[in-house]
Amino acid sequence: MARKPELLCPAGDMEKLQMAVLYGADAVYLAGTSFGMRSFTGNFTPEQLPQAIAFAHEHGVRVHVTVNTMPRNDEAAALPAWLEQLDAAGADALILADLGAFTLAGKYAPHCERHISTQQSIANYVCAQSWFDLGATRVVLARELSLREIITIREKVSPELELETFCHGAMCVSYSGRCLLSNYMTGRDSNRGQCAQPCRYQYALMEEKRPGEYFPVFEDEKGTYIMNSRDMCMIDHMKELTDAGIDCFKIEGRAKSAYYAAIVTGAYRHVLDDVLAGREADRIWRDEVEHVSHRHYSTGFFFGQPGQYTESSRYLRDWQICAVVESCDEDGNAVLSLRNKFAAGGAGRARLRAVFVGCGQHAGYGRLAAYGAENAADALSGKASEAGSGNEFRAARGGAVRKIEFFVKLRLNG
Repeated sequence: MARKPELLCPAGDMEKLQMAVLYGADAVYLAGTSFGMRSFTGNFTPEQLPQAIAFAHEHGVRVHVTVNTMPRNDEAAALPAWLEQLDAAGADALILADLGAFTLAGKYAPHCERHISTQQSIANYVCAQSWFDLGATRVVLARELSLREIITIREKVSPELELETFCHGAMCVSYSGRCLLSNYMTGRDSNRGQCAQPCRYQYALMEEKRPGEYFPVFEDEKGTYIMNSRDMCMIDHMKELTDAGIDCFKIEGRAKSAYYAAIVTGAYRHVLDDVLAGREADRIWRDEVEHVSHRHYSTGFFFGQPGQYTESSRYLRDWQICAVVESCDEDGNAVLSLRNKFAAGGAGRARLRAVFVGCGQHAGYGRLAAYGAENAADALSGKASEAGSGNEFRAARGGAVRKIEFFVKLRLNG
């Protein structure tokens, strides 16, 4: 019997973990304060890790901890104690890139599964099978692989070996993230969690004897641009991915916001559930991933070379989170905590959204138009409601609290 695919979601800190869990993740991946590839996220202290793992386990969600840097000699000595701590905290799996760390994990974290990071650039079935033979239970495949290549790997490796691929998020322009540009250009080592994302910069070509004369870099059918990647979005192709025998779909974004973790997790959760149930996915979920900060989307390498997009390297940020719903009662009354400053009136139209935490399984969102609202409470509820104190107010809504989105004519103050 085929395994049910796992939806693996980012958890850069405790709030992001809670959002991912409540919005439907099967598993989350996170890092401690050492040996993780995202130094600039909140991450988890040794004291916070057991709490985070306990919260996830209470909701039936697995926790994968990244130990995927390439340790130097002076760091290797600290690995055994760190691995023992992760094992004692109850981590379900470790995501490893270094062979030495992989070997030590087998000894010092015997209760944790060992997954091989995309940092290992696994691009063929021989490499994947070799890691399985060494004791890995899962490999995270290189992002450069096409869907056809993934299908071939699935056919040729042991059926017990789980295959994981990215399905959404930023795409490193290098061989699966082992980028040397950041270190060379800025002194920040991407393989030690400090990537400056130089693949996102805008570049021009200058010939050394013509200083100040800049030539644009572009692409046609025979050439390629210099390093300017789009974000991956495979939400329209989840059936093809499940049919390929992929065991885990990974959403990139530990450095993104809690709002991102909630919205993208919820969208993929609904689509994946529909695919597995043989239903046509509601198009509303494709629209949903447009409401987070992102760059122009592509399908990565799944259906061939994606090419480069050079019109703009800026993020699309058309929507702003305005509140988090902290709780709902049986009558549909919700308590919301404001997350951004805004005021009625002013020039322009801001698109604002609320994130729901306490409103049931896979908490939700929805759509409602309200123009020229007189106050924040009206904007959020669509009608007058009783104002609360401090940063909270009550928004009276009957029934389908999950189906609210706000298109409000407001001015953002910051």
